[in-house]
Amino acid sequence: MKTVDFYFDFGSPAAYLAWTQLPAICKAAGAKLVYKPILLGGVFQATGNRAPITVPTKGSYLFTDLGRYAQRYGVPMEMNPHFPINTLTLMRGAVGLQLREAHRFDIYTRAMFNAIWVTPQNLNDPAVVSAVLQEAGFDPGAFMALIGDAEVKEALKTATQAAVDRQIFGAPTMFVGDQMFWGQDRLDFVKEALG
Repeated sequence: MKTVDFYFDFGSPAAYLAWTQLPAICKAAGAKLVYKPILLGGVFQATGNRAPITVPTKGSYLFTDLGRYAQRYGVPMEMNPHFPINTLTLMRGAVGLQLREAHRFDIYTRAMFNAIWVTPQNLNDPAVVSAVLQEAGFDPGAFMALIGDAEVKEALKTATQAAVDRQIFGAPTMFVGDQMFWGQDRLDFVKEALG
């Protein structure tokens, strides 16, 4: 069975769009989707890359373009007025759930992507994060214990370094075998590689 390794960070609007499409793409191809949460800020730091939003004209164009893709895909998307979101705790949560409660990973992933890109909330605010977690059926106290766990912290660092070692410089990045595809606008190539 072919696999698609999906490297993502909740703070990336393009990763959100890829996330809305990849499950159906993989299902149609009989492929397995493998979620690879990473800290995009760590990738940027290690590779010398930076977010497109840091170039004002490029940033404003990018969100216009992403809006076009959201329309094409038929999915909701709103620019988050609190962008950029510091996703360190959110990505630790994703890695931690993969390690300790894998059966709840999809619920958590949906809640975080939706809270940032569908009902744009300020996930820089711990109180808002707690409310989002509670609404999704998570106990905020247990979540804080999970993300504070040394093994979880190390797992996110290791996953991010593994992404850098694989020549990843941004998110989303998908791999089909050894073929790398960066950006949600490369999903047609992912489909072809699965063909």
